[in-house]
Amino acid sequence: MENNGKKTSLSIWLSLIMAILGAFFMFALSGYTYIGCICFLLSLLILVYGYLSRKKKKGPAVALSAFIALGLCVFAVFEIPIIAACGGDENPEADYLIVLGARVMGESPSRSLVNRLEAALDYARDYPESMIIVSGGQGEGEKVSEAAAMETYLLQRGVAPSRIIREDNSTSTLENLTFSFEIIRSRGDDPADGVAIVSSEYHLHRANMVAESLGADPLTVAAETDLKLMMVNYFIREGLASVYMFVFGF
Repeated sequence: MENNGKKTSLSIWLSLIMAILGAFFMFALSGYTYIGCICFLLSLLILVYGYLSRKKKKGPAVALSAFIALGLCVFAVFEIPIIAACGGDENPEADYLIVLGARVMGESPSRSLVNRLEAALDYARDYPESMIIVSGGQGEGEKVSEAAAMETYLLQRGVAPSRIIREDNSTSTLENLTFSFEIIRSRGDDPADGVAIVSSEYHLHRANMVAESLGADPLTVAAETDLKLMMVNYFIREGLASVYMFVFGF
């Protein structure tokens, strides 16, 4: 009985610690929602396993473990191509570079968007003939569109205004690429050839899938996320998004 009491107390404390961590990642930090959700899920699982252990319910415990293992295997199947695509292409020279938007804090690019813009700046220096399409509309809490914030950032760092095209109506990756491709066609060019996409490394696989669904065969440019824990958070998100796309489509 004393042993069971110690196990119960330990499981409760571990569950509480995971719940506190979950609340910290979800509510005290920005950009760590999925890590917070995993912490809450672990908190719940610790309580459930603790209960099953006390009640000596081996059957349900084995079934739950099998279900979790199956879920992890499915997740891994969808996560592997995301990781494989995160390096981008070796020689991504193209007539157009599409910079996919991310959150803007008031009028300033978020950390993730800065990472993408720095990759775009490197690209602009390496391929001075390429046009740059900055793509992203204005979301809740943003004083300007993502495209406007990106354009300002690039102009302040020496990119010629004549090289930048603003697409500021999109609200999703699908719209980013759909509207950007429409701009390319309006200029007499074909988005099926001569297009590169810059986005965060964790987002490249999904962006490439969306572009291919629209009839393009883009090159990809990886923007390295400098906050590694945030990068892990978004790799988790992209795995879940890939599962969603597989089940429900774009």
